[in-house]
Amino acid sequence: MAAELGKKEEILKVKVTNKTHVKPNKKIGKKECQLVTFDLPYLAFYYNQKLLFYKGAEYEEMVKKLKEGLEVVLVEFYQLAGKLGKDEEGVFRVEYGDEMEGVEVVEAASEEICVADLAVEEGTSALKDLIPYNGILNLEGIHRPLLALQLTKLKDGLAIGCAFNHAILDGTSTWHFMSSWAEICNGSKSISAEPFLDRTQARNTRVKLDLSPPPSNGDASSNAKADPNLRERVFRFSEAAIDKIKSTINANAPSDGSKPFSTFQSLSVHIWRHVTKARHLKPEDYTVFTVFADCRKRVDPPMPDTYFGNLIQAVFTVTAAGLLSANSPEFGASMIQKAIEAHNSKAIDERNKEWEKSPKIFEFKDAGVNCVAVGSSPRFRVYEVDFGWGKPEGVRSGSNNRFDGMVYLYQGKSGGRSIDVEISLEAPTMEKLEKDESFVLIGN
Repeated sequence: MAAELGKKEEILKVKVTNKTHVKPNKKIGKKECQLVTFDLPYLAFYYNQKLLFYKGAEYEEMVKKLKEGLEVVLVEFYQLAGKLGKDEEGVFRVEYGDEMEGVEVVEAASEEICVADLAVEEGTSALKDLIPYNGILNLEGIHRPLLALQLTKLKDGLAIGCAFNHAILDGTSTWHFMSSWAEICNGSKSISAEPFLDRTQARNTRVKLDLSPPPSNGDASSNAKADPNLRERVFRFSEAAIDKIKSTINANAPSDGSKPFSTFQSLSVHIWRHVTKARHLKPEDYTVFTVFADCRKRVDPPMPDTYFGNLIQAVFTVTAAGLLSANSPEFGASMIQKAIEAHNSKAIDERNKEWEKSPKIFEFKDAGVNCVAVGSSPRFRVYEVDFGWGKPEGVRSGSNNRFDGMVYLYQGKSGGRSIDVEISLEAPTMEKLEKDESFVLIGN
């Protein structure tokens, strides 16, 4: 497998053929939008990268349609065409002006590689050259576009690599934008759900931060030295496998009157327990489960699903590795369930106040010791992003913001309740997880 992947990576030679910028196709004027407490902790994360690849032979027509659709959708999502800035008091904000360059769009070609080569279950390093802004910090959005795209011609299709500045939007907003862009490209005159752009409705505390971006002429890639010992792999859980995991864990649900375990809670504890087992931790070693929870319906007052920005918070729960493995799966699932349910508007408000008193800029790997950290969501309809030439053949995350224990959940390619689980682990741990039949066989 390793030799095969290495061969594919050698084949993957990407040649940049054009670089342009795309702006909204209407004059919008000068706009400013304050970043709020939900946004600011992510300034020292890296740009959030996504890759979608499609079958299709008409590359030039596809690129033309994508650019024209982008000009239209950016009228509503103009913040993505802006830059980061600070007001006179040092409060970070998104700034937009008609004179700005807009979204960076790179056109490229890698015609020796097929769509099928990108659908492999292992590795993101082979995908790296198809996605822009590797190792670029969100803070660099002061002098870089907040969205960069790379449209790469493949032997039998097109790869769309996206880099979104994570300081200005989360996963829900990312896929709202992507689906809206696809709507326009697919012939709609307008998008079906306009973004809700006033972040101060969710939190209006002005937090001043003394942060400066790295020198623009510095080696950005040095910010994200990849761990050579880290492996990434996609495990595909069929609808039947998901149903089996969920029904098994709910067969022995607690008798304390708590709710049945959700699909998310059931799959999460399955991953957490098996990863912890593969790590061969001592019984007394702590292990943390972290989920980046959507707070749109948890804040008071609730925000609309179309709220554009970050409205997530990390929810943690921790136990000893020995307790997690010695007890039944319901033990860990109950911990996850209780932590998520306890994260109500009061808890969110207290977390915000605590952060505002002593702001801490997170690094992307600050998710906890021996952690399993879950981002993205199978609720995002990633396989419905159809620009007019069919659904994507695959959807992947890029190499940014990866660390030992990072998990991305995606809607499964096979549809229904299937879920694709993208995991990054140290190589020895990944090897043990792959050999764990109770994890692997149920997922394939």
